[in-house]
Amino acid sequence: MRLVVETLSGERGGETIFAGVSFALGAGEALLVTGPNGAGKTTLMRVIAGLLPAATGTIRFEGGGEAFPDVASALHFLGPVNAMKAALTVRENLEFWQSLAGPRHFQVCDAMDLVDLRRTADLPFGYLSTGQKRRIAIARLYLNYRPLWLLDEPTSGLDADSTAALAHFMREHLGDGGMIVASTHLPLGLDDAQTLEMGG
Repeated sequence: MRLVVETLSGERGGETIFAGVSFALGAGEALLVTGPNGAGKTTLMRVIAGLLPAATGTIRFEGGGEAFPDVASALHFLGPVNAMKAALTVRENLEFWQSLAGPRHFQVCDAMDLVDLRRTADLPFGYLSTGQKRRIAIARLYLNYRPLWLLDEPTSGLDADSTAALAHFMREHLGDGGMIVASTHLPLGLDDAQTLEMGG
């Protein structure tokens, strides 16, 4: 499987935010998107995720067969906002997301175990701390298997131990043949990753 991005440009409000972005990722490969605030990292991630239209260029997912025929079917997107309902319990939020994303990979309780938060299952999501909310959002990546993880500032709100755990999860995903595109201001522990500097 491969993600191929060619001469991509993105706009917000009619203004070009970035242009001429090209890269390709194969199984087990990662790309770290870096650069100052306002350089277009989040816009790039949203364009790849299909949340914003590309102004120019193409995005293709190749070799995914019937299971992953295109980018939308192949990806999990973790944005700066955790995309959970505050009034629903943690379990209800995760069950909702799992119901949308195809065949199950992990049971909800097992995904919560991965981030050491099964004890929060029946609490309203809004009761959790900032770091706990982020860890539950990370658990969502395991509910349904998708080969491509798009992670926009994934360590936001995490302490050192949780950041190290996320690095372990990412290395495992790559070791299983997955792909990661992550925008970040901080090292993510992916020593062999390609780097794309926005606004450079």
